[in-house]
Amino acid sequence: MDLEMQSIAASIGVSVPVLRFLLCFVATIPVSFLWRLVPGRLGKHMYSALSGAILSYLSFGFSSNLHFLVPMLLGYASMLFYRAKCGFLSFLLGFGYLIGCHVYYMSGDAWKEGGIDATGALMVLTLKVISCSINYNDGLWKEEGLREAQKKNRLIKMPSLIEYFGYCLCCGSHFAGPVYEMKDYLEWSEGKGIWAHSEKGSPLPYGATLRAFVQAAFCMGIYLYLVPHYPLSRFTDPIYQEWSFWKRLSYQYMAGFTARWKYYFIWSISEASIIISGLGFSGWTETSPPKPRWDRAKNVDIIGVEFANSAVEVPLVWNIQVSTWLRHYVYERLIQKGKKPGFFQLLATQTVSAVWHGLYPGYIMFFVQSALMIAGSKVIYRWQQAIPPNMALVKKIVGFMNFAYTVLVLNYSCVGFMVLSLHETLASYGSVYYIGTVIPIILLVLGNIIKPPKAARSKPQKDQ
Repeated sequence: MDLEMQSIAASIGVSVPVLRFLLCFVATIPVSFLWRLVPGRLGKHMYSALSGAILSYLSFGFSSNLHFLVPMLLGYASMLFYRAKCGFLSFLLGFGYLIGCHVYYMSGDAWKEGGIDATGALMVLTLKVISCSINYNDGLWKEEGLREAQKKNRLIKMPSLIEYFGYCLCCGSHFAGPVYEMKDYLEWSEGKGIWAHSEKGSPLPYGATLRAFVQAAFCMGIYLYLVPHYPLSRFTDPIYQEWSFWKRLSYQYMAGFTARWKYYFIWSISEASIIISGLGFSGWTETSPPKPRWDRAKNVDIIGVEFANSAVEVPLVWNIQVSTWLRHYVYERLIQKGKKPGFFQLLATQTVSAVWHGLYPGYIMFFVQSALMIAGSKVIYRWQQAIPPNMALVKKIVGFMNFAYTVLVLNYSCVGFMVLSLHETLASYGSVYYIGTVIPIILLVLGNIIKPPKAARSKPQKDQ
């Protein structure tokens, strides 16, 4: 068996631990399908918890479940004994333990070299634990002072231990997400809310599941074809420094483009798993006849990422559910009542995202760069909106500038996310004269000098 695993792993260019994880990861699809056949609410919660724990054991070993228990029990204890501050305590303790694991295991190095461990799954589970505690905390307050997301997700009643474990480990969904809310999990398990029987019938997930699985296979094929041609080791190779500026810049683009297909594959498999379980259902379309929507499972919009018109759009189409989590549990909660969000809220949110990924200089620099990138894109957008309607061509040119700016800065910035180390990050950024850092800063300075008239600004700016 070991020899077979080694030969299969060698044939697709991965290590045996990664192959074992991939097999368990793909197995989440049939495991999630079988959830539909389990009778009773208690049975479903037990199946969710046990299937997730078994898949974790097969993927990472027994110690993985011990690691998962720590934030889960800390979060549950905070809800049980100190509801008034359970959200804050879970955030502090959950992130504290995750950071400790990041430092101890230095998972980024293992992932970069083709290894695997349970830290990635722990990252997703930590977000679930924190959101559950915060929503239980929100259940103390009256709806009048809450945001729409808080009203929708708050928990009046504390979930039972088996419900909580089922939510955290559900059918291996903690492997790579997507992150979802405890309230949605409970309604799905109990056949309530949008999952209740209706005159429109039961949504059939099989077509959407097949689409997501075919998409995953296509993405993996693209990744396996490209990755030998654009290795990350090239950034510190002497021959790279001998290339022209434009060749180095294009290589950065292709390296980032190649790496993204790996994530597209992972999230497409997760999407298939969540869809086939039924949890991915998000309601019916307004068309006639109505069709089921599966947006809850969607974690990436490939076309949206590769052809984003502005950097502001990227968090809306990349790692969608984590971006939503950051918006609801970090960004919005840092905005003071009566005030508009600014660069501080954006930078703080990106910093939390960086720490969540790990304490590597490359992560920190990437997410600081992301904050700069988004802020610079907003400046271009404001200029575009200030252009009069009779200058349609100029408006389109400025819009194209925002697209080109996003492509340039995103692929420049993501090199830090991929190489992780300070030396390699600075070497790659420096090789193109820090163009992706300098341009956003220039835009921010110009944005404070060249301010469009307020009357010319249109309502769509609020969405930006």
